[in-house]
Amino acid sequence: MPVIEVNGLTKSFKTYKKEPGFRGALRGLVSRRHETVTAVRDVSFTVEEGEFVGFLGPNGAGKTTTLKMLSGLLHPTSGQARVLGCIPWERQDEYRRQFALLLGQKNQLWWDLPARESFELNARIYGLDPATYRRTLDELTAMLGVRDKLSTAVRELSLGERMKCELIAALLHQPRVLFLDEPTIGLDVISQRVVRDFLREHNQRRRTTILLTSHYMADIQELCSRVVIIDKGTLFFDGLLSDILDRFANFKIITILYDASDPGRSVDPTRYGEVIESAPGTLRLKVTRDRVISACKALLDELPVKDIDIGEVPIEDVIRAVFQRE
Repeated sequence: MPVIEVNGLTKSFKTYKKEPGFRGALRGLVSRRHETVTAVRDVSFTVEEGEFVGFLGPNGAGKTTTLKMLSGLLHPTSGQARVLGCIPWERQDEYRRQFALLLGQKNQLWWDLPARESFELNARIYGLDPATYRRTLDELTAMLGVRDKLSTAVRELSLGERMKCELIAALLHQPRVLFLDEPTIGLDVISQRVVRDFLREHNQRRRTTILLTSHYMADIQELCSRVVIIDKGTLFFDGLLSDILDRFANFKIITILYDASDPGRSVDPTRYGEVIESAPGTLRLKVTRDRVISACKALLDELPVKDIDIGEVPIEDVIRAVFQRE
């Protein structure tokens, strides 16, 4: 049985539309105008045990709303969902002890206290025995390299150190399911790498089922082979990341380094594809996949080539094309 089962999940919010100005405020006291906004509409998908799934979508697509429903923080307007066999919004203790939700823009640690004291509080809340708590804490702090920061007040930690401690707090009770909403937001490149490596190792070691949202495509590309994409509240794609690349990136990037001191024969690169960069000694082209081999052969004949590279289009460009489609 899948660990996460979502079937026709829908969430609508009723919002009040205030008219501008003082008159609008007075009019709102007598008669208010409301409208219904659907944040998530008829979304269905399943996630198996141990899967690491990227949950993508532009701002306002409904990603965080979906995670909050799966965490039991929001009741859906309609539809069904089961996580670990439980209905999330019933908030059974059995379920709450087996999942964790980490919101990259929200703090769960006490700001003025050392991280260690927040960890001890979480251990008491989840009823962890002291030996299990110490063993898990030692393992997580060693993996994330923050063992020497446990006695420092959270407000004095760097953003990267705080996020590592937030991860530890979420994983102390060894949840079977982990919902991550932008866990690397605002982190520097080194901290992002540490968090990604940790999540990959934790997923492989514990077989934790992870649903990850992120606007850093490096997170998705390195951690998730499968992606679920929603846009305007509806499911758009569910499948392998490689499939979405094939579907929306029907071209490759050819980079050629050549001897600029040897003029060679006259070359018109626009015959082979779109010119991205053209400078003395360097040529970069965007070429459709079915013309890559023939274009390379022709360019090797026409230019004094020193090096040639054929690469995929950056995943950020592909996902941007998905979001901007009409």
